[in-house]
Amino acid sequence: MASISSRRLAKELREIHAEGCPVGIELLKADDFATWWFSIEVMGESQYRDEKYTLQFRFDSQYPISSPAVQFVVGDGREAPIHPHVYSNGHICASILGNEWSPVLSVIAVCVTLQSMLASCKKKERPTDNDRYVRTAPDNPKKTRFHYDDDE
Repeated sequence: MASISSRRLAKELREIHAEGCPVGIELLKADDFATWWFSIEVMGESQYRDEKYTLQFRFDSQYPISSPAVQFVVGDGREAPIHPHVYSNGHICASILGNEWSPVLSVIAVCVTLQSMLASCKKKERPTDNDRYVRTAPDNPKKTRFHYDDDE
């Protein structure tokens, strides 16, 4: 019997293949139900115009009850966007990935939310504690207990 996680991910993948992704979002790789990769680009006028980033989603057996581990891919010529909620190691401080996660959210909804987060950014800068965090951060961003200062 398939797990809830694999059934849900199979459904999301079918929908992506049938309906496509929103503008600026592209599925790069989804060979299994463990790790998926997307490219994300902010469309229109923004601080991130003409910049494309890669997002990695890692799923555990508790998805969608448990949020996926989502981060920007860094390395091999890829960098994380310079943003007040994105650390240079690609970890993202966003409540939607933590205490405000809901099982009704989909992978595409997360991509759109992160695309919107970038689009609304007024000033490109790293989080104030970037260097300390990156030195001590776990591999899995879900193991970090972020403090959410605002909802922007």
